[in-house]
Amino acid sequence: MSGNLAFIGAGRMAGAMVRGILNKGICEGHRITCTSAPDGTAEALARDTGIHCTYDWNTLLKNATWVILACKPQQLKELPADLGKLTAGKQILSILAGTTLSRLKEVFPESSNIIRCMPNTPGMIGMGITGFSPLNELDDEDEAQVRGMLGALGEVIRLPENSLDAVTGVSGSGPAYVFEFVAALRDGGVEAGLDEETAYKLALKTVQGAAALLKAVPETPETHRNWVSSPGGTTLAGLEVMGEANFREIIKKTVAAATHRSKELSGS
Repeated sequence: MSGNLAFIGAGRMAGAMVRGILNKGICEGHRITCTSAPDGTAEALARDTGIHCTYDWNTLLKNATWVILACKPQQLKELPADLGKLTAGKQILSILAGTTLSRLKEVFPESSNIIRCMPNTPGMIGMGITGFSPLNELDDEDEAQVRGMLGALGEVIRLPENSLDAVTGVSGSGPAYVFEFVAALRDGGVEAGLDEETAYKLALKTVQGAAALLKAVPETPETHRNWVSSPGGTTLAGLEVMGEANFREIIKKTVAAATHRSKELSGS
């Protein structure tokens, strides 16, 4: 890609993007600079990846074409007051949860464009999925560059901005729900008499294999479920308990709560 990249924030998602961008040859390390709070995070990322780091905003932004906003959402108001001037004419790519394009436009009023994104933590191993929406229409070159940078985390889908809160509820927060399910499956195994290590291994591999099977054999989850469920068998006995507990409704409410919270954070 053309131009230099400036990362505001050097935490896990920023690190995942940097490593993915470098591994895929999207941008050379000498054209990437990061900054962070003065906690050593930027230095650690620079040391581990070979990119530059700085705490001087002019140095960070002077030659940047793309500014990747990867700090915590609550840190947005702590950024320098003259950031709008320093980012004039630059492209802003934001991965801040619950931060709308209109709010970002207030912070970066002179930027050439702003793209709001919602990645998820599996992006740390290149297995994520990211939804994005631009403030202004992207030309072909800019769209390719956005998809290239976000593609460093995994799959990329473009959606209207009003869908990004729901994206947050499903895929942004979704890994935590899967982790909780694995933990519950492990605990169920322990309760049934397995040692914890064995129960965890069985639970984790089962979820990994089931997800891979869904992708490899493109039938609906319900079809796969029915293939496993024999009349009067063990699986149906377990599924009946899930049905009695309104498992699907619990998950729907979980997604709805996360979506609602994202809307609250964005003020929409």
